[in-house]
This record gives sequence, structure tokens and C-alpha cells, in this order.
Amino acid sequence: MIEQVDVLVVGGGVNGVGIARDAAGRGLSVWLCERDDLASHTSSSSTKLIHGGLRYLEQFEFALVGKALAEREVLLRAAPHIIWPLRFVLPHQPHLRPEWMIRIGLLLYDHLGRGRRTLPGSRRIRFAKHVTGQPLRDEFHTGFVYSDAWVQDARLVVLNAMDAARRGVRIQTHTRCLSARRDGGSWTAELESADGRRHFVKARALVNAAGPWAARFLDEVAHVKHDRSLRLVKGSHIVVPGIFDHRYAYIFQQPDRRIVFAIPYERDFTLLGTTDVEYIDDPSHPVITPEEVGYLCDAANRYFKKQLGPDDVVWSYSGVRPLLEDDSGAASEVTRDYLLDVDRNGPPLLSVFGGKLTTFRKLSEEAMDILAPLLGNDHPAWTADARPLPGGGERDIEALLEDVLSTRPWLPEALAWRLVYSYGTRARDLLGEAGSLYDLGEHFGADLYQVEVDYLVRHEWATAAEDILWRRSKLGLRIAPPDVQRLTGYLSSATRKL
Repeated sequence: MIEQVDVLVVGGGVNGVGIARDAAGRGLSVWLCERDDLASHTSSSSTKLIHGGLRYLEQFEFALVGKALAEREVLLRAAPHIIWPLRFVLPHQPHLRPEWMIRIGLLLYDHLGRGRRTLPGSRRIRFAKHVTGQPLRDEFHTGFVYSDAWVQDARLVVLNAMDAARRGVRIQTHTRCLSARRDGGSWTAELESADGRRHFVKARALVNAAGPWAARFLDEVAHVKHDRSLRLVKGSHIVVPGIFDHRYAYIFQQPDRRIVFAIPYERDFTLLGTTDVEYIDDPSHPVITPEEVGYLCDAANRYFKKQLGPDDVVWSYSGVRPLLEDDSGAASEVTRDYLLDVDRNGPPLLSVFGGKLTTFRKLSEEAMDILAPLLGNDHPAWTADARPLPGGGERDIEALLEDVLSTRPWLPEALAWRLVYSYGTRARDLLGEAGSLYDLGEHFGADLYQVEVDYLVRHEWATAAEDILWRRSKLGLRIAPPDVQRLTGYLSSATRKL
């Protein structure tokens, strides 16, 4: 049997699920396949920011920054439970950039693209009178503070997938696209699931959202000639025990004119990143190098009193960014903008090259503005003003947290906080009628209980311990190896039953 749809999307990262969701909202039938878990690669390996990209102003990427800042406001409304405002502190070092240059850049950042509607603007601060000065070395006296936003990146992908599925998208994870060929007025794709079963899908249009594999997909799967190329750049991050106990983040200028962020992470840790390293190996399993660890530790040590070394690193992760090749010299100078390429030699093929997390919704909208008319669909763009993503129905997340705690006094505050800031209003559904911790089922370590695991399997395509511990959450930072083994054993049976 051959399934027939309007659009087949290959790739379950943020761009793939964004396009699938947008297409479904325009009344098109959509199938999405992802060879691994949702957000397995680039989309779960970011610096976890929804931001305009302050440093891109020096590269004169004004249009990209303006677009991203406008999107920041849209996304804050769409998912207030997993995206929230964050104030960034930039300590001033006169020998790197003069104060007037930073001030002008921040004023421009405040107002580009109508970006600052709800977030406070930038200002100059003196560290002797500001909480962020205490962790810094004594030579830093003044700095600047400005606004951006934090995001749980992998959960952003999953929530878009959930909304897409609610609109009718068929999402198949752990399903590889083996081949795709033009067959008359449609594409015929052969898919293979994890158990080895193969089936065929006919689609009026094909979307190549394979991220770092986008060019390889054209060469080896679709066998379509093209003149596009990607520049793969590895970005690595390290997580260390908390360096500071306030809720501000830092942006540090480095002698090589790059910047490194220090961000409060998972309540007890600090996230440091990122690097920009040319990458030529398999994008599936990038690994941080000792040189990158040293670079990030040195970056923090230039600013913080507390000095870091490799032994302080409790976790690290690396991702490969598929950047649009623009003949830039240094990897850090390659544009973060994107290109949507449409091959109309028969049924359309739309390929996504480049992009960044913050602009995925706009990218998806532009992709469907191009593709939908080719399919005879004139439905207007809709996602900018759509209702919030699953769980985002209440904008006052602190009030939601207070309600969950007041109606469930037996629930530990840390667990309630994590559930609300992961699932939003759906935390109530997850907890159900439970009246005690015992009612939450088997305890898998840290604050992970069976009801949450079952919810993730039923509603969020989780099939393995890694899906739950490192993408749907970051409980991998807290859970012991024996607990991981118990969770793995439970999932092997739960995924068959649920």
C-alpha cells in the first residue's frame, strides 16, 4: 500500500517540524519522517537562546538581527513555559571595544525589527552596585545589561511536533528516507522504520529539512543536481557547577573578538559556550575536544573570580551547525541567515540551507508561502498569531506554579517547578488525580516518576532513556547509572504497551 499526502518533510529538527506544522495549518496533508529522535542533532545542541544575535551587528547582518528580534516576541507569546526573558550582562573591556561602540550597538539592538515591545531596554551598570558584579574579577568596574530570551530548545521542537500532529501531521521518528524520486506529478519516497519495515509515500511536494545532511540528501537520496553547499561548523558547550547564584547571564568578549555566554542552567549549574570550529566529520556524533574545553574555561577565567579547569566540567555537548556557505574566512563569521531553494523541475522540492533556532517560525512561514501556491493552496500565513503551543495557555507561569503547588501540597517545589517550566498547563494533566508521590508510580531517580515517563511515551515520541534524560529534560545531569538502566528496562516494555 502506498500512502498519499500533499507534503513529505524529511527531517525532525526545528525547521522540519516548523514547516510541517505550518503546512498542516494551511489545510495540506503532511507526513514527516526523522531517522532518529526529534531534535536529535543541531536543534538540541544550541546555546538555548532566542535572540537577535548581538555580535552579528558587527558583520552588518542588520536584516537577520531585525528578523530575529521580531521573532523573539512571537515566540515569547507562543511558549511562555519554555521560553522566558533573560537579562544579559556585558562587562566592558576598553581595549576590545570602546564604550561608545557598545552603547550604539545596544541601542540599535533595542529597536531593530520592532524587537523590543515587552522586554526592558539596555543600560549601563556599575558592578559595585549591581548583583552581577560579585562573581566578576576585581578589574571589571562597568558594563552593560540588555534583554534576550532563554529556551528549552529540544522541547520547542517537540511542542511544534505535538501541535503539528494535532493538526493532522503524521510524524514517524526512527524512520529513514532511503530514496526519493520524481514519478509523474509526485514524489515517491521509500521509508524504512527502525524495525526494518519499508513502505512508500507519494507526495505532491518534498521538503528537504535534513540540516547538516541537506546537501547529502540531494546527492544521495533525491539524486537532484544543485549548486548549493553547506559549511559545517561545530559548536561545543560545557556545563559546570553554578558559578553564580543570581538569574542574570553574561556575555564575554574574547581576545579573538568572539563571544562566550555564561548562562544559569537547570537551577544548579552554569552553561558556557560556544565554540566555532570547522567540521568535516560525520555530523551524527560530534564530540568536544580538549582544546575546546580549554578555550571555554579560559574564556570564563578571564572574567570570573572562580577559576575553572577541565575537572570542573560535569557535562558537555556539541552540535554541528549547517551554515550557508558564503566564502567567509573564519567560521564565526559565516552568516546565520538561511536560504530556501526550490527545484521546480517537476513536482516541487524545497531545500532548507542554513538558519538559526530563533528564526525557525519565520523560515517555515516563508517556505510555505513559496510551496503552498505551487500546490494550488492559497491559505494565508497563520503561525505569527496562532494560539500558544501545547502547555503555553497561561502567560503568568509563576501563577501557574503557585496554583500547582497550592493544590498539591505534597509535591516537592523543585519537581513542581520543573514540571511547570517544561509542560506548562499540561503539568496538571500529567499529574492527574495523584494525591501523593506514591501515586506518581515508579521512581526512576532524581525527580523522575512513571507518570512523566508514560506521558512522554504517549504524547512526545520518547522511546529511549536518552530521549527523556537529555532532550525532553536534562535529568541526565542528576540521575545515576543504575537508574538509567532501570529506566531503559521499563521503556523497552512501555513502548510496546502504550
